[in-house]
Amino acid sequence: MAVSDPTGTIARPLPPIHKVESREGRIALDRVIAETAPQVIVVGEPRHLSGERGQQAKAASAFADTLRRRVSVPVELVDERLTTVEAGRRASESGSATSVDSLAACVLLEAFLARR
Repeated sequence: MAVSDPTGTIARPLPPIHKVESREGRIALDRVIAETAPQVIVVGEPRHLSGERGQQAKAASAFADTLRRRVSVPVELVDERLTTVEAGRRASESGSATSVDSLAACVLLEAFLARR
């Protein structure tokens, strides 16, 4: 997970929520949403390198649909191809102990913010 600053320019990582579909995961996600008051929620869509939507992309889409019914802000799917590769590169260059998943969320959010 990642959040941006109020100006929408800088993304910072948050601890990942594992098993977000579980009761504990939903509670943790609801807490983060309440604390950060996002204007939009970005969900990574893990597509194949070819751009095709596989099983994981369909699961991400279903998760986004469920989330849309639970929150009052827009939920957008964003292609997350190669975000983990970039996050791993950043982690190794900086020596960061931050979760690669959280760094990948930052990469995804930065790309989303840059497009806006």
